[in-house]
Amino acid sequence: MPEAVPPGFESLATSRAYFTQESMLAVETRKRKLFIGLPRETSLQENRICLTPEAVKHLVQEGHEVVMESGAGEPSKYSDHDYSEAGATIAYSQKEVYEADIVLKVAPPTQAEIEFMRSNQTLISALQFGSLTSDFISALTRKKVNAISFELIRDPSGARPVVRAMSEIAGSTVMLIAAEYLARSNEGKGIILGGITGVPPSQVVILGAGTVAEYAARAATGLGAEVKVFDNHLYKLRRLKHNLGTMMLYTSTLDTVVLNQQIRRADVVIGALNAEDGRIPFMVPESVVASMAPGSVIIDVSIDQGGCFETSEMTSHSKPVFRKYDVVHYCVPNIASRVPRTATNALSNIFTPMLQEISQHGGINEVLFTNEHFRAGVYIYKGSLTNAAIAKKFNMRYKELSLMIAVRN
Repeated sequence: MPEAVPPGFESLATSRAYFTQESMLAVETRKRKLFIGLPRETSLQENRICLTPEAVKHLVQEGHEVVMESGAGEPSKYSDHDYSEAGATIAYSQKEVYEADIVLKVAPPTQAEIEFMRSNQTLISALQFGSLTSDFISALTRKKVNAISFELIRDPSGARPVVRAMSEIAGSTVMLIAAEYLARSNEGKGIILGGITGVPPSQVVILGAGTVAEYAARAATGLGAEVKVFDNHLYKLRRLKHNLGTMMLYTSTLDTVVLNQQIRRADVVIGALNAEDGRIPFMVPESVVASMAPGSVIIDVSIDQGGCFETSEMTSHSKPVFRKYDVVHYCVPNIASRVPRTATNALSNIFTPMLQEISQHGGINEVLFTNEHFRAGVYIYKGSLTNAAIAKKFNMRYKELSLMIAVRN
């Protein structure tokens, strides 16, 4: 027979107090409020801004604070009113904007802007390796900031989303620029970019087979031009032909004899090679440029990385071209800024989720620890240079970012 239960024990045993209780501890949230600054761009006639008013509204509704310098959105056709209605605070001095924890801008900060920065602040901007100086790096390290180049940030697929987006815009835009400067009204050859019935098509040579080349080639072949693409990476050439879906596209490695012949015959030459180990892998010599037909057009998209042509010199949107050997040179480093509204929307689509990720992980240090793709963009961390290519270029000491983060955690 089962043992008798002592009187009163049954009621005690069935009481909730004697069962294992569900934990009532509050779950700690890692989400962190961000304070974001959007300065007005002052360098190289930069017309883009990193966030649209719609993106600012979204971030503010999530509890973040955004301060924008007055007039920062005007080149992209966004007014101060648009941003204030979205919830941003409009500042009337750079110093006020640089009080933010995260400064988000397109062009690298000037020396005057760096003076406003402080220890542990995070800068997210372009790096522009071709025009980079040791003084710029030294100034940022002295301020002990975290500096992130958005050109170097990668996504989980290994691609660089900002570079890809701006390259798509630049590639589509360069052929419009080429058509403009081939016209007689701009002292060009007086020919159409492309071809019509009974008239030989114009000749376009593209150096590089990346995103700029893909979009430029698509635009040029769509107009009927004869396009030749040169790159030493065969997989890029194959991918380009596959993406364009045309067998009419001529591709080749950077064979100097063949390339020089094609450049001499070309109406338009696009320089779109990417820097490898901090330098452009091939440069067209001055003698080849001198042999091109008068009125031909060179567009050096890679000018911000050092350029693809020996004759290239950096230009601006206010004075975009110069002539050398009667060949038109267009060497503006920020071609996407020519269409700033489109570019701003593209940038905003990238930076908004990025800022949300920083917030969800609890801050910049935490997201760097967990996200190796984001970590790829860091070149200064807590005042220490962490980029090997920059260190090599300026003969500077650097630290491994992964080791610094591992020690911190």
